[in-house]
Amino acid sequence: MVNGDRVARNERIEIPEPGHRVVVRYILPTGQATDALGELLSTDAQTVTVDGKRGVERIPRGAIIAAKEVPPPPAPRPRRNSSSPA
Repeated sequence: MVNGDRVARNERIEIPEPGHRVVVRYILPTGQATDALGELLSTDAQTVTVDGKRGVERIPRGAIIAAKEVPPPPAPRPRRNSSSPA
């Protein structure tokens, strides 16, 4: 894909409002795609900032290929008792 095509397409990607849980798919400098999953902290003309399990990620808008709001994470599962009766 040509850089100009990526930039033109990124201008049409709608980013949810800050404060929502989102997944943002973007292209790394190596050319691989990866996702940032977490709370959308902020957006501006150049950067989208997501706070997830890997920490705060500042993603260049030009690298974003998809973004959407996602539901809250599931509730933690109850721990199983490691000692079971014999």
